[in-house]
Amino acid sequence: MTTNACIELKDLKLQTQIGTYGPGAIIPKQHLLDLTLWIDEKLVLITKDVMESVFDYDPLVVDINRIAGDGHYETQERLMTRIIQACSQYPEIQSLEINLRKSPVSAGSGSLGVRLSVNQTTLNNLRASKLSS
Repeated sequence: MTTNACIELKDLKLQTQIGTYGPGAIIPKQHLLDLTLWIDEKLVLITKDVMESVFDYDPLVVDINRIAGDGHYETQERLMTRIIQACSQYPEIQSLEINLRKSPVSAGSGSLGVRLSVNQTTLNNLRASKLSS
């Protein structure tokens, strides 16, 4: 049996501006991020209760908030791409799933989002391209 470990971030409300809206358009009131980070199980099944034994996700959350607030985005996809690039800077992250959604969508209800699963090969390619640029 394979052991899988992940860190789940759910419903993080991002302070961001996404999209361009004309008169009468429904402007989303919130953008929520879900992020699942697959990591080595050795960072969860620990023998000592010390931070050095686990993946410290706090710096990543700081990075995500900074990226979300550092300018206007035309698309959710661009913000997601930048968050994935930030995740690639952490070698502990083996793969991830990201979901960014906005609400409301229509008549004060609904949410609309984009979801992407990123495997280890893609993360490694991002890491390699960052090192060579």
